[in-house]
Amino acid sequence: MEELRKRVKELLEKGEIDGFLGYRGSFPYLFTDPADLKDLEVPSERYPLPKILISLFRRRPEGRFGVLVRGCEERGIMELVKNAKLERDKVMMIGVACSKEQASSCRCPKPYPDVPVLYGEKVEGVQARDDIERIEAMEEGERLSFWLYEFSKCIKCYGCRNICPQCFCDTCTLEEGDLVKRGVLPPEVPAFHLVRAFHMAGRCIDCGLCEEACPANIPLRTLYRKVREGVEELLGYEPGASWEEKEPLGYLGDGRYEIPERLI
Repeated sequence: MEELRKRVKELLEKGEIDGFLGYRGSFPYLFTDPADLKDLEVPSERYPLPKILISLFRRRPEGRFGVLVRGCEERGIMELVKNAKLERDKVMMIGVACSKEQASSCRCPKPYPDVPVLYGEKVEGVQARDDIERIEAMEEGERLSFWLYEFSKCIKCYGCRNICPQCFCDTCTLEEGDLVKRGVLPPEVPAFHLVRAFHMAGRCIDCGLCEEACPANIPLRTLYRKVREGVEELLGYEPGASWEEKEPLGYLGDGRYEIPERLI
């Protein structure tokens, strides 16, 4: 931890960054005063730091920020850079590796970033898809009943969208009354969740925050992992694996849209 704090202190004192987004206790915190770095921690709790960075740059577009990154957060920043939501040269990533227990709990395939790791020891990832295989083994009718039941538990709290580091559209289709009826619970099955699954197809970094945030315990990560697998198999694209290769579905648009009046 001391090596991590020392490096961040050096960056702040030299003016190489305007602030460092990490954790104070169990919650995200923007460190701007080197004296506060004694409180910098690497907790087991996770928040969508890449998404918080977007908010920081909206307020300080000229700024340059450091950020604590695990493997999933580095993948998230990579996709946000490729989607023009962050500028790579304005983000300095400081790597931390997750413990074996954390990797197992998150079922993380790569529990460490590619940038130099200043805290923790790299451990082997978890390559498991038993959750997907269990559903794949079902008969079609059983599989449909399974998902209809799971989606019926949704209270449309938008927790999955709000916490997702890859949900960055300027206008969210899930809030358009012409696409998803307002005041209806559960939301129309299966439109609400299939729309979001399609949006995650070439973006999902498999961090699992959506499933952690869901108060109804819907296996959202399983759904998005299956869709993610489809994109990899059909189009040869893996989100968070390359800085250069853009997501194939990203060529369909930039996250901004308007519904033509003739369709309303």
